[in-house]
Amino acid sequence: MYTFIDKGGKSITLRPEFTAAIVRLLIEKKLQAPIKLFSIGPAFRYERPQKGRQRQFHQINFEVFGIEDPKADIELISLAQHLLTEFGINKNVKLEINSLGDSETITQYREALISYLKKFQNDLSEDSQNRLIKNPLRILDSKDKTDKEIISDAPKISDYYTKESSYFFDQVLNGLQALGIPYTVNSKLVRGLDYYCHTVFEFVTEDLGAQGAVFAGGRYDNLVSSVGGKHTPAIGFAGGIERIMELINYAEKKERPIYIIPIGGEAEEHALTLASELRRNGLYVIYEYSGTLKTRMKKANQANAKVVLIFGDEELSSKTLKIKNMDTGEEKMIARDKTVENI
Repeated sequence: MYTFIDKGGKSITLRPEFTAAIVRLLIEKKLQAPIKLFSIGPAFRYERPQKGRQRQFHQINFEVFGIEDPKADIELISLAQHLLTEFGINKNVKLEINSLGDSETITQYREALISYLKKFQNDLSEDSQNRLIKNPLRILDSKDKTDKEIISDAPKISDYYTKESSYFFDQVLNGLQALGIPYTVNSKLVRGLDYYCHTVFEFVTEDLGAQGAVFAGGRYDNLVSSVGGKHTPAIGFAGGIERIMELINYAEKKERPIYIIPIGGEAEEHALTLASELRRNGLYVIYEYSGTLKTRMKKANQANAKVVLIFGDEELSSKTLKIKNMDTGEEKMIARDKTVENI
């Protein structure tokens, strides 16, 4: 927490995230669920600044309250995937997912995990020893080398799923498969807070060093009731804008762009559609809409473009476009619906 004493002697804590404030709003304003909410703004953590982690950062936050159906989980994960695609950074970001199950699952698993870890109590890191009784699930997330070796043979939470927990998780995974969203089940992915249950997920990358989570989320059906509200199922996810910007910059430096040059009014309008389509396929795109053809080709060369796509109103009518390989200079006409295959 970022806490300090102000000039009036009061202890001030800056918000570390949005969910607590959103829940308070939900209760105090008596907002009717189901409801879907989005928030954005600065947040603070008093930590050592490093790559991908600052003391002040800006967060985007998406939450659904009042829907217990696993379709809400699928919808939010799909939204996160869509955002990454639109940002052009989905290629190097992978979805990891797990389920904590219901309350019965978590209670039984916590007991089994503590029983296992107590055998190695003296070998655990100091942080993990402190967590052993109060928050044992957090030990599964330890980065300590010895802890990792011990954890590798720890019981798996999936062995303690109730019938209802297994069914819920299967519904989520089946929904992701139906949408074509790839994922990896990470049995070590957990949340240490008691109000979490069922689905937990992260979109992770290796391009940010140790701070690999781009989006992180999960289901917290017990949160609203734990702070005085009525039982309200909920799920949400959040991401740091600075991390997203860093990934976008990294992708732009790492990957050569596809340069789009439309010529004419109708072609310029269609260029946005083409750019969006290519980005959904994980391509880095620059859309150049002003200047002469010669000027724009010069800019494409300066940007080290891989290929240039050129089309005017005539090509738009014939559903074709010209593609130029900037390394070989080769030019050819291709069908508009075969653009991705030809890049």
